[in-house]
Amino acid sequence: MSAISQQLLTQALSLPPTERAELADRLLTSLEIPSSQSIDELWAKEVEERIDAYERGEISTVPVHEVFEKLRKKQIQ
Repeated sequence: MSAISQQLLTQALSLPPTERAELADRLLTSLEIPSSQSIDELWAKEVEERIDAYERGEISTVPVHEVFEKLRKKQIQ
């Protein structure tokens, strides 16, 4: 961490909790990380696409016991 970053951190930590929270929120927002809502929307779309592909016969399923058995074998190795 640079000296100026360390200085900013020290000053930020001296702020009251509500101001620290607002500052943290603004910093996180500036990173342009997708919101959990947009991530949820993307997953919902993915799930619908997978269901549609299954119903069209484009993909098949694997019984859960087979999946767990494969995982168990990989952990043993």
